Amino acid sequence: MFDKLFSPETIEETLRILQTEIPLACWETVYVTILATAFAVIIGLPLGVLLVVGEKDGVRPLPKGVMHVLNVIINLLRSVPFLILMIMVFPLTRLIVGTAVGTVASIVPLVIAAFPFVARLVEGSLREVNPNIIEMAQSMGASPFQIIMKVLIPESVPSLISNFTIAITTILGYSAMSGIIGGGGLGKIAINYGYYRYKYLVMLIAVVLLIVLVQIFQSVGTRLSVKSDKRLKGK
Repeated sequence: MFDKLFSPETIEETLRILQTEIPLACWETVYVTILATAFAVIIGLPLGVLLVVGEKDGVRPLPKGVMHVLNVIINLLRSVPFLILMIMVFPLTRLIVGTAVGTVASIVPLVIAAFPFVARLVEGSLREVNPNIIEMAQSMGASPFQIIMKVLIPESVPSLISNFTIAITTILGYSAMSGIIGGGGLGKIAINYGYYRYKYLVMLIAVVLLIVLVQIFQSVGTRLSVKSDKRLKGK
């Protein structure tokens, strides 16, 4: 295997793939990752808020049964391996986008896999908010909605950004697995050439590019988190 890894034929074919297929694969990976993360945040953020404000001692307690069902659903979705989940949601994917394979179709299982994870991350971020600040807002007559929008979320912004960065890098890893069911991107390149055709050099390049994308997302997220931290601004 390794004696042919850097053979002239292998290098020539790899360069051709780099020029013709890798640019589109990189764009598909970034596109799917960002879009899936956006939808996961749209769904997961309100759920995470409900998990905190709706508990017994929260600012807007909800019935115990509702909270129990919500926690069970989130825990069940989080416990299903992503590869199995992709297959399980084929009917839903076909219903939403008209097909179960392809780059766009991979967004559906990515969102379903990610939003429970995002909800738990949001829950953790909101629980870090100083309870004294919440009590102060309540004593001043703030409504539950005002406490959520003007206290809980603003105070937890640095932590939320940091956790959303974790989410986007996790979804990026999931997007690579979607290549198994025909999803596009670098995952498809790695599987098609590395697994099915034994073009290991192409697979290595795809893996390196995935690592680079993770580093870019992580660096941007860390920078935004630091800039939004009021405690650091006061130093």
